[in-house]
Amino acid sequence: MPLPEQLRKYSAPAALAERLPGGACRCLACAHKCVIRDKDAGICGVRFNDGGTLKVPRGYVAGTGLDPVEKKPFFHVLPGALTLSFGMLGCNFKCDFCQNYPSSQAPRFHKPEPSDGWEAPSGPGLAGGTEAVRPEELVEAARTSGARIVVSTYNEPLITAEWAAEIFTGAKAAGLRCGFVSNGYATEEALQYLRPLVDLYKVDLKTFNPDNYSRTIGGKLEHVLNAVKRIHELGFWLEIVTLQIPGFNDSPAETDAIAAFIAGVSKDIPWHITAFHPDYRMTDRAATAPASLEKAREAGLRKGLKYVYTGNVPGRGSEDTGCPSCGRALVRRRGFTVLENSVKLSGQAGSCPACSAPIPGVWA
Repeated sequence: MPLPEQLRKYSAPAALAERLPGGACRCLACAHKCVIRDKDAGICGVRFNDGGTLKVPRGYVAGTGLDPVEKKPFFHVLPGALTLSFGMLGCNFKCDFCQNYPSSQAPRFHKPEPSDGWEAPSGPGLAGGTEAVRPEELVEAARTSGARIVVSTYNEPLITAEWAAEIFTGAKAAGLRCGFVSNGYATEEALQYLRPLVDLYKVDLKTFNPDNYSRTIGGKLEHVLNAVKRIHELGFWLEIVTLQIPGFNDSPAETDAIAAFIAGVSKDIPWHITAFHPDYRMTDRAATAPASLEKAREAGLRKGLKYVYTGNVPGRGSEDTGCPSCGRALVRRRGFTVLENSVKLSGQAGSCPACSAPIPGVWA
């Protein structure tokens, strides 16, 4: 389904775009800060310079779904709540291990040409292709389905931040929480733009090796680390995920470094260590062994993190939220299913019913 009209009808706000001499513009949505010439696109393939004005996507989705919030994963947000997820096409990274590559990497399969703007591919593997939609339709779908949260996910939401903001404006008015599931390659400008509308922010911290970030992912580690610090400082509810990949980021030294960094920002940040499955361009290694995830979890706890979870291996006991003070199991899970939630509510805050220790998160 070609989408040049949707792409070009939405001018980026001044907060996320800078006009430059000679008809170029600088995009401020992500840390690449691409300088884009007229009739060209940024690294993401979807933010496009049209006559010196940065044009950005709107008006469509490449996929929607109703998921439990645990699938995002947010484990300290309204346990068991239904989430309306939506995504578009494109990404500012090029991860060889991407598990959403049919949508996230679609613009790389069809590089923008100066003559025709950008065309969104459709067909098998693209969640049924793309579908035109209005923001109010997505908000109404969330309300009628009983969802309490609306999340921009599947592709990288920073590169379609304006579209997410349009949807989230209506969602917030309807009393819904809003979230980003992101690679965390955010600029200060993007975070300031999003903060009034986004409650929840999940960051993929993919490795602690700068060379791997550059070669395999297509970004700079320092920008992700800086964004993690600012996301926490600005008051988003933050959870961090690391996909543990054998031979890529699973050494004890790297695991310790990631855990130490997160603990240095806040020991209350939940860290999810999830199992890799061979996919896309990284099929040369086996899936992550459950024992490796457990060793990484133990390393996180040794570094002082209070909430460390393992993912993609349901039923192994590291999915539960426990009280770090008395050890009581507060939220018991199997996979994405909440079996029990005994977090005590006091206003908007949560606490342990046994010892009254505060449990950080979004509980009410």
